[in-house]
Amino acid sequence: MTKAKSPTAPVLDIRALNRATLDRQLLLRRSPLSARAGIEHLLGLQAQNVKPPYYALAARLAGFTPEELSGLMAEREVVRIVTMRSTIHTHTAADCLSLRPLVQAARDRELGNFRKGLVGVDLDRLAVRARELVEVEPHTMKELREALLVEWPDADPQALAIAARCKLPLVQVTPRGLWGRSGQVALTTAEHWLGRPAEPAPTPDATVLRYLAAFGPASVKDMQTWAGLTRLREAFERLRPQLVTFYDPNGVELFDLPDAPRPAADTPAPPRFLPEFDNLLLSHADRTRVVPPEYWGRAWQGNVAHRTFLVDGFLAGVWKLDDGDGHLVVEPFGKLTKAQQRDVVAEGARMLGTMHTGTSCDIRFGTVVQP
Repeated sequence: MTKAKSPTAPVLDIRALNRATLDRQLLLRRSPLSARAGIEHLLGLQAQNVKPPYYALAARLAGFTPEELSGLMAEREVVRIVTMRSTIHTHTAADCLSLRPLVQAARDRELGNFRKGLVGVDLDRLAVRARELVEVEPHTMKELREALLVEWPDADPQALAIAARCKLPLVQVTPRGLWGRSGQVALTTAEHWLGRPAEPAPTPDATVLRYLAAFGPASVKDMQTWAGLTRLREAFERLRPQLVTFYDPNGVELFDLPDAPRPAADTPAPPRFLPEFDNLLLSHADRTRVVPPEYWGRAWQGNVAHRTFLVDGFLAGVWKLDDGDGHLVVEPFGKLTKAQQRDVVAEGARMLGTMHTGTSCDIRFGTVVQP
């Protein structure tokens, strides 16, 4: 990170950064926004699995029900597509058609990892053929591999399918992603699924402003981490006259919108239950604004992410829902006060009431997870 030699802008300590970020993320108080408006404000929700976007919105929006998001997916107003950081996100239709072109350079770089399996493959021709296939009928990745292998029998099958995903904006069609429904991943193009052409990619400048509204105050590297893009410094510099700047405790310059909320560091932050892969924990180069250094890496095990919860605005432990015996098990990383335990139980009960209406579930504190 670029460090300033002699900061002249104000310094924001970790708690001030935490409260500002939580406010932008709709986690200080639940927002009255609709699910669609919430997804738009947050620039999408990470969604490797089906359920995380539902839990993410339940933590952030007042009056949210799983049926609301499921209805938007069924009506094709929101979709699941690979965008930022080469990961699946739930986006509004409009953002799908514009943000996907914005990150095309990253998808092109991703292709470089599979070049050995694509020797002799005309990628432009592959894109045309893959589009023909998936627009006639949605294809699973297995079906796409097999179909493309007919034309390029010497290529690596997996590389062929990934090349199609990188070259084309492929969305996961429903029933995949619907609440309470199951369905394998089947793909078609965003344009075909949504019934309209892709939109021009937004300028980096416009996306910087939206990122700051949802994740700021932030450094250039923070946004690059979120987007999976590089070379965004120029966009920040063009915008500098209309932004305000701060420094974090390490002297890293942070940019922000002048009128964005920056609550006092002692603003109360109630507990929140978050899904695995929540963007709150993944969208900054320096995550100490949410993750205490002593808990770094504790929310992950190999390539598997745990569901997490916040206490006083910071990562405090993991949770799991045991569907077999109906227990919500909360595993704190450290000791919670009795008042904090009561607040966590109350928030857990609210989350369960939102996400699992009509079911009873005990809330238990499990063994503290060891490093």
